[in-house]
Parts: sequence; structure tokens; C-alpha cells
Amino acid sequence: MHNRRNILALSLGAAAAPAAAAAQGNGSALLPGALAPSSTPSWPPRENFALWPGAAPGARLSEPLLRPEITGRTGDYHDLWMRGVVRPDVGVVRPRRPDGRAVLIMPGGGYSFTSIRKEGLDVALALAARGITGFVLNYRLPGEGWVDRANTPLMDAQRALRLIRANAERFRVDPRRIGALGFSAGGHLAASLLTQHDAPVYRRVDAVDAVSAKPDFGGLLYAVSNMDPGRSHGGSRANLLGPNPDPAMERRYACDRNITRETPPLFIVHAQDDATVPFMNAMDLFAGARAARIPVEAHFLLRGGHGFATRLPTGDSGSLWPDLYDRWIGEVLGSGKR
Repeated sequence: MHNRRNILALSLGAAAAPAAAAAQGNGSALLPGALAPSSTPSWPPRENFALWPGAAPGARLSEPLLRPEITGRTGDYHDLWMRGVVRPDVGVVRPRRPDGRAVLIMPGGGYSFTSIRKEGLDVALALAARGITGFVLNYRLPGEGWVDRANTPLMDAQRALRLIRANAERFRVDPRRIGALGFSAGGHLAASLLTQHDAPVYRRVDAVDAVSAKPDFGGLLYAVSNMDPGRSHGGSRANLLGPNPDPAMERRYACDRNITRETPPLFIVHAQDDATVPFMNAMDLFAGARAARIPVEAHFLLRGGHGFATRLPTGDSGSLWPDLYDRWIGEVLGSGKR
């Protein structure tokens, strides 16, 4: 494991080192791990931790092959897509002046890859500029040979939240102010954690698993809301549930219909012109939250398409979502900042 991680970091560049990218707010100049737009990303960042003390639950004798991919042509923006993750881990991005809030970030990719930079590290840097400690989850993909296919990503999300809360003092975060933020299929995973945080999807490994995996608030950006054929994102459904899905799993991962009075507050952003994840997914999540009478704020953008993360032009209203999310957290949790 150690050698594999070193090879990955060396082959993809040195993004863990500070680079010339300014971050506004929170009194910071250069944030650790910041990258110029055309820089080559890498994984893991300097501070990181593994989820499982040994083999992850549901492992088979034959492991998938780790297949990172750098996207973009020379001089363009480069994302890092991850596939074949066997030993999932979390990258930590700390602000210059942490205010105690923390967010577990789940990148999307249709459950066929994870957009580690655009919907992970870049988002963490945007939150860090606002005093929030970001934790980027490099989770396992369901269609890569795990015994309990559909539950595999949720296992990793539950374990990550528990580890953050159990180590809150070490990370300088408040264990009562830990959120879950996800994008596209990662938004479905975040919604699954918000609604199924106590589901027994894996056997207890150690004392950490006695810690609550319930987030204190959620953020769902252009998120897949359910596994309905023809209504949601077909690729996410196929990759998560496989052929001939179990109806019980379809119900478990119908996040919009599993929202209850106990679900944490929700923040929703979705563009009406999204051609990948239908806009009705956001409408269904909003309706479910309203029906359950939980705090919810939704921003239905006129335009923005899919997969914009923090990369919308500054003139677009959707580019303001990190500021809105920052302020909304304070509204639903109290002062929010210490």
C-alpha cells in the first residue's frame, strides 16, 4: 500500500506543495495545496488518513487495478479522475484560521470514477478560504468487484465521518459542526449518508465505529436523488446497483423518499439546464425536505449545466454558492464561526 501511494504521488506531480494560487477571505494568502489552473494534480495531499486499518470490507482475492487519469490538454485545466481504489483514504485541507467547522466532500463521477480535483480538492480549497476544514473522500467504486456492491461507497462515507468526529480535537474541528457535501453521484452518496448514516452496512471494525456517522448538515450540488429508471441518472444507477437491481436496494438509495424529520438540514444547488442529472432530482429532494419539515435552502440556477463545482465564471450567479453555503451553515447551526 505504501509503495502504491508513493508511485501515484510521484507520477502525477507535487500538488501537495503550495503553489502560486491566491485564496481570498479568512485572512489567508496562499493555502496549502493550492494549484494554478493548468497545474498537474496529485493524490494524496500532504495530510491524509486511511479509512480502514486493514483490508476494506467486502474485498475479494482479485483487487481492481488503481487507474488514476489526468484530464485536459497541455495548458488547460487538469482534473484527476480516480478508478480502481482498493484502500480508500481522505485528504485533509486545513484553513489558515480554522473556525471549527468541517465538511466531508464526496466528488462525483457517475460511480464510475471520482473527480478528485475539481469536485474534491478545489472545493476543499474554496471552503478553507472561508475557515472550513475540508476532508476529501477518495471512496471505492461499486462496480469494481466488491462483495456488497451497492453498499460499498456508503461504507466508506460512514467510516470517514466517524473518523473525523472521533479525531475532532486532532483536526481542530467541532464534532457538532461536521457536514457532508457531495456533487452529482457524490451528491447521491452524501444524501445516502444523510439519510442512512446509521444503516448497518458493515461489521464494526474498532471503537471508532461506535461514534455517530450522522452529519450535522448537508450540501447537495446537482445531486442524483434516487435510482429510478428514466427519472434519475442512468449511469449512476447502473454502476451502483448493477444489472437486475434488488428492489430493496432501489428503495434504500431513493434518497429523496428517505428524508425524515431526523435528516440534517439540506442545502441544494442545481442548474435548470443540467443535461446529465435531470433538474427534477433537485425538485424531488427539495419536496422531500419540505414534506419532512426540515430546514432546507435551494438555489435553482437558470444556467450552469452539470459538473461546474467551483468553476463557473464569476459573472454567473451560481459561482456564489460557496459564499451562500458558508452563510447558510451559520444560519442553521447558530453562529457557525468561533
